[in-house]
Amino acid sequence: MNYYNEIKNKLIDNEIYSRVKDYSKERHKVITYFEIGRLLNEAGGKYGDNIIEEYSKKLIVEVGKKYNRRTLFRMKQFYNKFNNTKVSTLWTQLTWSHLRLLFNLESDSMNYYIKEIIDKHLSVRELEFKIKSNEYERLPIETKNKLISKDTVDVKDLVPNPILIRNMNNIEIVTEKVLHHLILEDIESFMKELGNSFSFIGSEYKIKICDRNNYIDLLLFNIKYNCYVVVELKVTEFKVEYISQVQKYMNYIDKNVKEISNNLTIGLLICKRENKFVIEYCSDERIAVREYKLV
Repeated sequence: MNYYNEIKNKLIDNEIYSRVKDYSKERHKVITYFEIGRLLNEAGGKYGDNIIEEYSKKLIVEVGKKYNRRTLFRMKQFYNKFNNTKVSTLWTQLTWSHLRLLFNLESDSMNYYIKEIIDKHLSVRELEFKIKSNEYERLPIETKNKLISKDTVDVKDLVPNPILIRNMNNIEIVTEKVLHHLILEDIESFMKELGNSFSFIGSEYKIKICDRNNYIDLLLFNIKYNCYVVVELKVTEFKVEYISQVQKYMNYIDKNVKEISNNLTIGLLICKRENKFVIEYCSDERIAVREYKLV
């Protein structure tokens, strides 16, 4: 087989296709680069790793300057990474720009981000932020195991730990009121950090229990999981009494706010530090306890 001629012809075909078939040119490009990566891998096994250098010099002259050594190496890297049977085949729906950000990730985290890109229509910039913020690494171990085994996950499974809260003014002393304000300053970013399909219902949401007014720090609704989400903010280490407070608010929402068609309310307790030993003995399966980190 003449590997060089086949690679050259595929690239020329892709250049022509990109001008004519605009609606599907990105997918064609990705498939073409994958095939070229396969050919480069085979050619390298037969003629040595220097074959990329040799081919790139000729392709720059005969096809275009962008097909340099670095680009060809990325194509080979692309093939080697996505030829792995552990990697989701959904990568064919991504753009080349998205894929390049995934090259250095392990298979499990790569599969997570591939699904995120497709489900949430992430831009390249949004994907880059998620990777840099270690979103997958911050997921609980139980959630990662569910994702790997393709078990069903619920809304609280996908809430990372710690939760990153933007502190654009570099505030040093953080009270519950300040933390609340920081979240409200960029509530959209906060809801994206929690996961998918969250909508904002209210801040300091007033409820009346007996003759006393109580205020839920944040009340959200998750459209995908069809349930209300009670969010309580604490700037101290986790304490046992925090669980009973969230439970009280959840029970109130279930009894007085949620519709029959809604699923049971869940709780999210965000605190400065969790205490896993205490949580283990007083946890409620409907409540997720997470730490926060200002960024």
